[in-house]
Amino acid sequence: MPRSHTVLWRDPALAHVESRRACHSRACYKAHSHPTFSIGAVDAGQSHFSGAAGGQERLTPGTLVLVPAQRVHACNPEPGQAWSYQMLHVDADWLTQLRRESGLGGAGAGEPARVCRDPQVYRQFCALNSVLFSSASNSEKDTALIAFLGDLDFSVHPPLTVAPALEAATLSGLLTHIEHLDPAQLSLEVLAREAGLGRYQLIRAFRAATGLTPHAYLLNARVNRGRRLLGEGVALAEVAYQLGFADQSHFQRVFKAYVGVTPGQYRGD
Repeated sequence: MPRSHTVLWRDPALAHVESRRACHSRACYKAHSHPTFSIGAVDAGQSHFSGAAGGQERLTPGTLVLVPAQRVHACNPEPGQAWSYQMLHVDADWLTQLRRESGLGGAGAGEPARVCRDPQVYRQFCALNSVLFSSASNSEKDTALIAFLGDLDFSVHPPLTVAPALEAATLSGLLTHIEHLDPAQLSLEVLAREAGLGRYQLIRAFRAATGLTPHAYLLNARVNRGRRLLGEGVALAEVAYQLGFADQSHFQRVFKAYVGVTPGQYRGD
């Protein structure tokens, strides 16, 4: 029989979000509420959820529930059965500000939960959780969270269908700024102010213009600089240091993810 286990992720530097993964769980919950906006996803098994407008719902793998703050709800597996699930909690005030600054609506406290059975949204949620539980930087994690929550349909107002356009001068200024940054200095708030946009709007506009998020663009720029330095014969450890990576192994992982080979293989060692 598979072993039941639960893993929690939280980081004081990202105090507005925390996540949990539970595998083969038989835990049952009494009706309760959270001060956070919560998103749950069923990965395996079946469960019964109360808290939606239509009464109790039967949840199958790939189903999500979007639970506003203060909404009383409960979700439990079939009697005698185990299930696996993910649960994300986002600070309600932080989320309200995020969506308000981009002209998006949100679910008000105490409103009914929404059940989502869209396979694409489930895949996007799993991808977000994978980033949160990974060794990615806090900037990358926050960018992934903001992009997911901005794209999410809260069924109050429709999501934006067209990304705002960045003027050529604004885009050029952002690119110059980003390419000279250390990853630890990359701030969506600062970039959004420079562009006159909300954080989610900036991500969408920047991605529409370049095909990448600001953080991914920065990593790509650093990898390209790394290619040049390696071609000039600079030592691997020195390249990692010049590009601001925490250590040589971190640089190697990022470089291979973008180039497909390790820095040593690229240099022809």
